[in-house]
Amino acid sequence: MDQTAVVVQMRQLIRLLAQHNHAYYVMDQPTIEDSEYDQLFHQLKALEQQYPDLTQSDTPTNTVGAKALSKFENITHTVPMLSLGNVFNQEDLMAFARRIEERLPNQKIQYDVELKFDGLAISLWYENGVLVRGVTRGDGETGEVITQNVKTIRNLPKTLNSLKGEVPQLLEVRGEVLMPKAGFEKLNAENLEKGEKTFANPRNAAAGSLRQLDPSIAASRPLAFYAYGIAQCEPHHGQLTMSASLEWLTQFGFAVGERHFVCDSIEDVQTVYEKINAERPNLSVEIDGMVIKVDDLKQQKQLGFLSREPRWATAYKFPAIAALTTVDQIDWQVGRTGTITPVARLNPVAVGGVTVSNVTLHNIGEIHRLDVRIGDTVSVYRSGDVIPKVEKVWPEFRPVDAIEVKLPESCPVCASPVVMPEGEALARCSGGLYCAAQRIEAIRHFVSRKAMDIEGLGDRWAESLLHLDLLKDVADIYHLHEHREKLLTIEKMGEKSVQNLIDSIENSKKTTFASFIFALGIRGVGETTARMLANTFQNLDALKAADLEALKKTPDVGSITAEWIIDFFQAEHNVEVVDRLIAAGIHWDNPVAPTRQPLNGESWVITGTLSQMGRDQATQMLQALGARVSGSISSKTKCLVAGEKAGSKLDKAEKLGVNILNETDFLALMAEYGQHLDA
Repeated sequence: MDQTAVVVQMRQLIRLLAQHNHAYYVMDQPTIEDSEYDQLFHQLKALEQQYPDLTQSDTPTNTVGAKALSKFENITHTVPMLSLGNVFNQEDLMAFARRIEERLPNQKIQYDVELKFDGLAISLWYENGVLVRGVTRGDGETGEVITQNVKTIRNLPKTLNSLKGEVPQLLEVRGEVLMPKAGFEKLNAENLEKGEKTFANPRNAAAGSLRQLDPSIAASRPLAFYAYGIAQCEPHHGQLTMSASLEWLTQFGFAVGERHFVCDSIEDVQTVYEKINAERPNLSVEIDGMVIKVDDLKQQKQLGFLSREPRWATAYKFPAIAALTTVDQIDWQVGRTGTITPVARLNPVAVGGVTVSNVTLHNIGEIHRLDVRIGDTVSVYRSGDVIPKVEKVWPEFRPVDAIEVKLPESCPVCASPVVMPEGEALARCSGGLYCAAQRIEAIRHFVSRKAMDIEGLGDRWAESLLHLDLLKDVADIYHLHEHREKLLTIEKMGEKSVQNLIDSIENSKKTTFASFIFALGIRGVGETTARMLANTFQNLDALKAADLEALKKTPDVGSITAEWIIDFFQAEHNVEVVDRLIAAGIHWDNPVAPTRQPLNGESWVITGTLSQMGRDQATQMLQALGARVSGSISSKTKCLVAGEKAGSKLDKAEKLGVNILNETDFLALMAEYGQHLDA
């Protein structure tokens, strides 16, 4: 990389980090995840290590935080409030330990391990046991005086008293102000009830509360302070270790983290880290990692500081819920129902403890919303067991040759046209009967009882037949009798099973036009719609040739379903399969001239449990009389058939004034029209 490009990249990262620093430290409104910030920061640091002569004078790698707001009095920290370095995995942790061991040869090293709070760091000054000043971290050198707000924190001692020892003349305690989970949830619930602003997370709530000009606002919030260190103490507290100094603070009433460990080895630190990561959801406060410190205070002094952070401590972050990576390619996958889904192929990145290289982008609308392009840098999120997803695109890093993504015109599997009717979010392959990606779904539907009713061809056997290359599409079902010997090689498919399957296939050839239409699996065409299409068009050629307006005039066929029907018959592969099915001998009786049926076009709903018949039989009775059977009640519903334990549909029907029949009255009405229960 040439020097000009390096400087441009450095300036870009410095600008982004400054922007997000201001949002996080000053405005208390973080705009990105901590893990995303860490990655930007380490990108800049890596560039500076590779090109030290090009390091910019205003680099944030040598500072902490951001400038304090002017609305509070500013004060310079006597002892700077430094930040911590980060490690993200066991390898990084071991490297941290090796650096310490190299600087402390032949010394026994123990580690103090504390919770890494996700709150707002502050410094507290006590003079002769009285709290006189509370200060935010600010930029690490200068902070904001928030004493009056700090005094409202309930668990924070305002005066120091102890039965175990003398109160120091000067004590500066450092720690974190948090809003525990229970208090955060209660505050948000109360604000929601009052119609006031809710907070995105406990850190925002704590920071926003603590930096109010009106202390009464801070006093009304459930804040808590947890100490994590002593910056100054006169006279000296006399403690020799970090862990002992924290214990010493508790005698004065300071709270420390609910989990605290002293480890004899760095391997023990790793064990503790894994334990706390597992317990994290059950803790009373939000944490985002562990803080690892050399326990011996004398050893801390020997190790000293870097420009920005102590050598003797580091933050061991939990697996990131967000990470930055690049989009290498976007492929299109075809689901079992024909849905065309874009999948981003990523430069592999660790997110939430797993390596992510593929992420679904759901649909073309999501691609347009994100404006994601091939070559882009993106943020990938994964929290807990949630499926990874792209949440953000970084246009700042977009290369000049980034490629825009367009919906493919043809299916990547079978080359049939890809269609997406207006108003639909999902694009689909129109080759439902032919497309290899949809074979199992097409076969399952085709052989179902209400379609071609072929017994013996379940999923397991269908997959075996696909594996033997005997089923390329549903028309091949009617040629399986030509492959009897191969069928007999399938596990648990003996002579009798094979013959039963062949007989069932042969028997299915005699069907009805409505069942055949339903079996084709045209999107939007259910059993009722298939019956209406059969009644309207009477034969297959008329249905194939139907235009949009003719289809829309058919009862139960809306504009989108009409488009799907046209798309289906315009796909050459589908027509080829349909023609082969007819050639194989599928047939139905000649149509009977339609007569006006007594319930023609009426919408009926069935709910509850019927004691003398199933809902399917009741549905068939109604459909035989020309009625449409719907699953929901509306003002257009003609009648509700209510069985036992009828629930919300019955209530809604009563409110809308819909006619209601019990099972006995329904059967009596059906008998009047010549529809009777099977003997």
